[in-house]
Formats: sequence, C-alpha cells, structure tokens
Amino acid sequence: MDQIPIPTIDFSVFQGDHNHLQECVRNELINNGAVDPWFELDSEDLDSLYTVFDLKYQDNTSDKQVQSLEDQQQSISDHWTQSDDSSNMDLPLQPIQIQTTPEASNGIQPQESRHDNFHGENTNSISLASLELLNNCGRLFKKPSEENLSNVLLRNEARVSNISKLSTEEILRVAGERYIQYSTQRVDGLSMFIHPYASSLSGLSIEQTKDMELVHLLLAAAEEVDQQQFHLASQSIAHCLWKASATGNPIQRLCFYFGEALQERIDREIGRSPCFERKLRFLSTLALGNTPESLTCHTEIPFSQVMQFAGNQAIVENVKGATKIHLVDFNIRSGIQCTGLMQALSERRDCPIELLKITAIGHQEKEKIKETGKRLQSFAKSLNLPFSFDMVFMSDMKDLKAESVNVKADETVAVYCYTVLRTMICRQDYLDNTMRVIRGLRPSVVVVCEVEANHNSPSFLNRFVEALFFYSVLFDCLEDCMDRDNLVRKRIEVFHIGEGIRNMVAAEGAERFTRNVKLDVWRAYFARFGMVEMELSESSRYQANLILKQFSHGSSCIVQNDGKALLVGWKGTSIESVSIWKFL
Repeated sequence: MDQIPIPTIDFSVFQGDHNHLQECVRNELINNGAVDPWFELDSEDLDSLYTVFDLKYQDNTSDKQVQSLEDQQQSISDHWTQSDDSSNMDLPLQPIQIQTTPEASNGIQPQESRHDNFHGENTNSISLASLELLNNCGRLFKKPSEENLSNVLLRNEARVSNISKLSTEEILRVAGERYIQYSTQRVDGLSMFIHPYASSLSGLSIEQTKDMELVHLLLAAAEEVDQQQFHLASQSIAHCLWKASATGNPIQRLCFYFGEALQERIDREIGRSPCFERKLRFLSTLALGNTPESLTCHTEIPFSQVMQFAGNQAIVENVKGATKIHLVDFNIRSGIQCTGLMQALSERRDCPIELLKITAIGHQEKEKIKETGKRLQSFAKSLNLPFSFDMVFMSDMKDLKAESVNVKADETVAVYCYTVLRTMICRQDYLDNTMRVIRGLRPSVVVVCEVEANHNSPSFLNRFVEALFFYSVLFDCLEDCMDRDNLVRKRIEVFHIGEGIRNMVAAEGAERFTRNVKLDVWRAYFARFGMVEMELSESSRYQANLILKQFSHGSSCIVQNDGKALLVGWKGTSIESVSIWKFL
C-alpha cells in the first residue's frame, strides 16, 4: 500500500515576510501590570470550590463535612443519590441558532441555556455536573466511589513524594483534590493556603507548593464568580494575578490567563464590555493562518503533523486509481498540510496523476490565500506534478454553495476540514449549510480533524474546569517544546491561547465563539447528514507514530484509537482527533 514519505521541506518558503518577527513581536506583546500584594482575602473568599472538584459518588463523606457547608450553599446530600446524569450530558453541540434554515431538522437543534437567570438564584445542578466532570477528567483520579477522599489524598501525597516533577495537569489535579478537603474546614484568611502544604506534602518542591497555592486562589475566584460574589472574586483574582505571571512556569501562565478571563467576566457582568478591537483580534485567531505561530507549531509541536500525515494517508488510499484528484480544503492556511499529499501523489507510478486540483474555501484574508496558492504552485512545479489552484471566496460562509466549487465530472473529490467546523458551532445555520455543501460535492472521502474537548457546556463551572485542564496540557506542551523566552511562544500564548481562554470563560451566548465538542458528538451530528465513518488504516496509524519519532519530545505525545478514529494527545490527555467519512 502506498505510504506518504516524510518530506524534507524548506519551511522558509511558507514564511513570507516574517523574518522581522522578533522586532514585531516585542511591539505587540501585552505588558503585565503589578497588582497590590497586600490585598487581603476575607474568610468567605475561600468557602466552596469543592463543588467543582468533589466526588459525586463518595457515599461515605461525613455528615459533619456536609453540614459545615450549609451556611454557603444548599446541602448536596439532597442530590447525592441521583442516578440521572442527563444534566451532565454532552448536548449535541448546543449552538446558539442565529437563523432558522429550511432544513433545520437535519442539523443540531440549539439546546443551550442562554443564562437568563445569570443574576438570579443559583442552583446546585451546575456544581453536581462539575463534580461528575472531574471524575472523568483524567487518569489520576480513578474509582472514586470505592475510596474515601482522605485515602485518595494520602495515595496522591505518597505518589507526589516519589516524583520529582509533576506535569501541569497533575499539579492541578492534586491541588483540586486537596482543595476539596481543606475547603470543608473553616480557617481564617490565607492560612488555608499554607496549612495543606506545611507538612503533609513534603515531597513537593517549593515551586510546586507555590503552584498549588496559586491554583487554590484561582479556584476560589471561579467559585465566587459563579455565585456572583463579584467583590470577593475581584479580591481573589487580584491576589492570584499578583502571584501568577505571563512569563513564568506553566501553572503561573495558566493562572494568569484564567485570572484575567475571570476579571473580564466580572467586567461584562457589571457593564464594562471589552473593546471592539479585542473582539476583532479574537476573531482573527480562530483560523491560525500563514503566521509565525502556525509555522512554529507545525515544526516544534507534534500534533499538527501527526494529524495531517494520518489524514493525508487516508486521502491517498481513498483516491487510489484516480488520475484527476480534486482536494477541497476548508482551512488552507499556509498550505503546509498539502505538501505531504502532493509529494506522495507525485511519486505514484502505477497510476500517474494527470491533475491535482486544490480549491481553497475562505471568507477572510483573501490575499493570503492567493499567496498560499502561489507557493503550492511553485512546490508542485518542483515535483513535476500537474497542478492547479482555485479559490472560492465569499464574505460570509452562509453564502457558500456546492455550485461555487468547480468540480469536473472526471474528478475524484476529497474534502479536508482541519479544525474549521468548530468555528461554526455557535452558528448552527452556517454549520448545517457547510455540511450540505460538502455532501453536494459528492466526495469519496472527508477528513475531519478537530479539537478533542468539551468546551460547549452551558454551565460556567463545568466549562471552566474542562478548559482549565485542557489548557494546562497545552501550556505543559509548550514548556517542553519551546523555550520560555521564545517570542513566538509568547505570541501563541497571548494572541491565541489567551484570547481563547478569555472568550471561553468571559463570554456567553453568541459572543462565545470558542466551542469545542468531542468526537462522539461530531459522530452523532454527521450521522444526521448520512455520513458513515470509515476506519483509518494501519498505514495511517503507522504514519502518525512515525512522525512522533521526528520530535525530541515525541515520547510525550500519545496516539491512540477511538473506534475507527485516532486521538492525538499529550501525556495521557487527548488534544485532537482525526476521523474519515463518506456519504451514503
């Protein structure tokens, strides 16, 4: 079976005019302001984020612990025996529907609450969902129904004492578990943050101890924001931001951006909306185009190359025998993802290619798409590959029609969707229309690469905890793969990760563009359009694992099966998925 070779590509061809990057980046980076370190926290500030990290099935929690929380919220014992987890289900995409389409029945009905009671009374359903979320959030917390919380903590303390370095996610998890225990004990001021670590976590380094204190501050702030205790939350956030840093270790960076996002959520609630320029800047980050960041991510971090080579291998196998191939790319960006496919097709001898046509679909950065086409033309010429490039550009994706793509009768069509469908989750009519267009192209294969995370919950706390764990893995990956003072890394964190966190945490309704759902949700959605999942071949899986060997930290990247698809992740946590589909 044909396999895609690992090409040696001069990435400078794709960089354009980014040689002046270092000077430009310095001018664009956000400066951190110092926060008054003497902001004192009231004891109420520390009262109950245990509802985010507690154990729903911990049947032997003492009555005394439950009783100690009744002054702050309703007792969760009323819900302890509930077996209906429907409140925590991944509702299919849950987008905010902007415009009803004639074929709405084929799409995903908007099921998300618009937080009409955001200023009204609180309910415990959000907390319960968050408890269940943590139980399923990672590999460190297993079988909670069979263990007392104290035993879990002792086990983890023994564990951390034997490990010199914890990952960012592990620090979050241990800090969260300890927060459950110590948030049930009434203490004064900041002594709560000192007490857990003075003796019982002696195996931790000083830096890890400080990191856990910082996580506690962030979690307390999140709980207060959820309860609309904005004055208390602002104090917690101020103290958190004083300890955090956009240039520190991964936990410090994580807490810095989440702390800023929480403050922006408060600002929105009290009527101080973000400036229009911020909204435009965020919208431009949704598609990581031909930028220094995208190129650096491609060369330094394994995820994109693993996904692309596995997807390209699937395309090669599904167009075998075709001499005229038409690739429709819904997120062309710099075009790097096309180079492996082009090289594989150029080396095909049993059935030589008569024409490879690539059509880029876009609704912004028209000139950059044209530049990408020129670079691909040049690359195809170097391979002696018959090639043509076309672009379908519209001001609004809802105007896209299948007829807009010039498909000839003798062409075999393949569709490539790399992290683009996620950008339409909040606009169901756009997403539905895109799926109908893809179906109208009658492709032989559709490759879908998406973020493997659930960031679409209507519950603020649910979404906050999911995002916190997800982004902790990204910061951990950047820490391992790039230097802390790397200017491109700073751009990635400020303008892409940071803006994504802000939008996910601070915004609601139609303004919340950062929405990811997991593969099972996409599977249910695609089925409504008559799509059938195909299994990635062993060659695709081989390609994915072969790529990892090219990276110095490839051993930390995981590639695992999820049914017929592949999941790619970091240190045990899934980050992206790649799956292939066809229409019945």
